[in-house]
Amino acid sequence: MIKKLTQLNIFDTLSKKMVFGFLLIIALGTLLLCLPVATRYQQGTAFIDALFTATSATCITGLTVVNTATHWSFFGQVVILAMAEIGALGYMTFAVLLFNLIRGKRHLGLSTQLLVKESLNLETLSDTKSVMKYVVGLSLYFQLGGVILLAIDFVPRFGWKRGLYVSVYHSVMSFCNAGFDVFGNSLMRFRNDPYVLLVTIVLIIGGGLGFLVWRDLLLYHERKRLSLNSKLTLTTTGTLFVLGFVILLVTEGDLSTLAGKMSWVNRTINTLFLSVTPRTAGIVTLPTNSLRSGSIFLIMILMFVGGTPGSTAGGIKTTTFGVLMLQSIAQLRGREDVEFSHRRFSQANISRALLLVFLASIVITLATLILTQTEKIPQGYGLEYIVFEVLSAFGTVGLSLGLTPHLTVLGKIIIMLLMFIGRVGIFTSLYALSKRQTRVSRLRYPEENILIG
Repeated sequence: MIKKLTQLNIFDTLSKKMVFGFLLIIALGTLLLCLPVATRYQQGTAFIDALFTATSATCITGLTVVNTATHWSFFGQVVILAMAEIGALGYMTFAVLLFNLIRGKRHLGLSTQLLVKESLNLETLSDTKSVMKYVVGLSLYFQLGGVILLAIDFVPRFGWKRGLYVSVYHSVMSFCNAGFDVFGNSLMRFRNDPYVLLVTIVLIIGGGLGFLVWRDLLLYHERKRLSLNSKLTLTTTGTLFVLGFVILLVTEGDLSTLAGKMSWVNRTINTLFLSVTPRTAGIVTLPTNSLRSGSIFLIMILMFVGGTPGSTAGGIKTTTFGVLMLQSIAQLRGREDVEFSHRRFSQANISRALLLVFLASIVITLATLILTQTEKIPQGYGLEYIVFEVLSAFGTVGLSLGLTPHLTVLGKIIIMLLMFIGRVGIFTSLYALSKRQTRVSRLRYPEENILIG
C-alpha cells in the first residue's frame, strides 16, 4: 500500500514537471514569435496570436490564426518547425540529448528516467534508454528519408534552395503530424501528384504509429513476438484505416465532383489521404468545408480516436478505443473477461479507458458549450462548425471548417487549452492541476446494483 501511494505521489510530481516543461517551451516560442524579425514584413504579431501559434506548434496541432506561409518570415517558420519537433518527440527527449552533449554523460539519473518514462508513455523504467535510442533513431531516419524522397519532386519544381527547404519543412511536419505548411494552402496544389501524397501518407503513419510499436516491429526478427500493446495498436489502426477509406469512398463517391479535373487513380489516392490525415496530421489536399456531411461526421470520429500512445498523435488513442470495443463485445457475448490475442485485460486497464473517454467527453462538451456562446456560426453551418474545431484541437489534428482564423480572444484561449490537454494528456493535466491527497479507506460499504439502460 505504501509503495502504491509513493508511486501516485511520484506520478503527481512528474505530471507537474511535464506540464511546466511544455508551458516553458510555449512561453519561449511565444516570445520569439512576438519579435518583428519573426514576421515577413517586420510588423510584429499580436501576443495572443503568437501564443496561439506557439501552443499549436508545441502541441503539434496545426490550427492557425494567421497564414504560416505569408505571415511568418524564415525565422518565424523555423521557430515553428523547432517547436513542432520538440513537441512531437517530447521535451524530455531533447533535454536529455542536450544534457548528454554538454556533459558527455551517458547514465540517466532515476528522476530523469522517470520523466522520460512518463513523457514517452513507457511501461517500465528499463525501457527508457532503449526507447530513447529508437525515438531519436526512427525520427531521424523517417524525416531524413522523407526529405530525400520529397526533394526528388520539390527540387526540380522549386529549385535547390526552395526545394530543399520545403522538403525539410514538409517532412518534419508530416512525421510530427503537425498541420503547418509553407505552401499557403497545405497540399492542395499537389492533389494531382500521387508521389508526394504517398510519401506524405507514409510519414504521417510513421509518426502516428508510435515509437514502442516501431521498436517491436524492428525487433520482431529477434524476439519472434509482438507485445499486446503493439498487436492491439496495429489491429485497431488497420481496422480504422480500412473502414475510414471504404466509408469515405462511399460518402464522397470517390470524389466524383472532381471527375473532370482528376483521374480515377488520383481520386482514390486523395480519398486514401483523406482517411489518413484525421489521425492528427491536419494536412489536406481538399478544402475540409467542401466535404459532404457524412465525411465530416466520420472525420470527427477519427479525430476523437486519434493515434497511438507514445506517438506524435493526440485523441483518446487507438488502444483506448480498442479496449472499449473489446469490452463491449465481451459484455454482449456474456463473457466476464475481456480477451485479446490469448491475453486478458485487467479491470484497472478497462476502468482507466472508461474514465479517459468520460473525461474527454466532459472536456469536449464544456468547450463546445462555451464556444457556442462566444463564436458566431456562419449561415449554412450548424453546431458541427464548432464541434469539428473542438475535436480537431483536442485530437491535435489541425483540420478546420474555417472557425479558427475568426476566433474571439476567449475562443482562442479555449482552443489553446484543448490543444494543450490533447497533447499532454487528460490524466497528466488533471494530476498537475489538482492538489489531491491520496487517502486509503479500510471501510467498504455493501454492494448493490441499480438499473442501467
